[in-house]
Amino acid sequence: MEDRRIAIASDHAGMELKEDLKEFLRSIGYEPVDMGTNTSERVDYPDYGIPVAEKVSKGEIQRAILICGTGIGMSILANKFRGVRAALIYDIYTARMAKEHNDANIVVIGGRVVGKGLAREMVRTWLEASFQGGRHTKRLDKIRELENRMGEKV
Repeated sequence: MEDRRIAIASDHAGMELKEDLKEFLRSIGYEPVDMGTNTSERVDYPDYGIPVAEKVSKGEIQRAILICGTGIGMSILANKFRGVRAALIYDIYTARMAKEHNDANIVVIGGRVVGKGLAREMVRTWLEASFQGGRHTKRLDKIRELENRMGEKV
């Protein structure tokens, strides 16, 4: 049975979008696991992105959504973790390709860049897409080999 849990976290700039996406996820049968923040007061995005990326890296949760102002910081952060394939998405096409070509297990959205309606459709697209395998598997294997050569990541 598919794990319907999706970790979700944001900094202050993404909190409003995070709250909207939590409701959306529930409406389409997923269980959002809110890992903060729950304030609009300025916070540091690593404090919320690190616990999410750790859970995905350890296999404790299969998928996650991270949100900060532009999405750039959370993307950089999440990709420091072994086995995490975090994709910064900003439209329907990048959401689909994140899954089909890169088997992204975390998507990152800019809360100050993407509106709520588009964010919902991007998340739906990512969740409904399937990894295509084939030549893409070979490419992901090369990334895994690099991770192994580099030793333990964060």
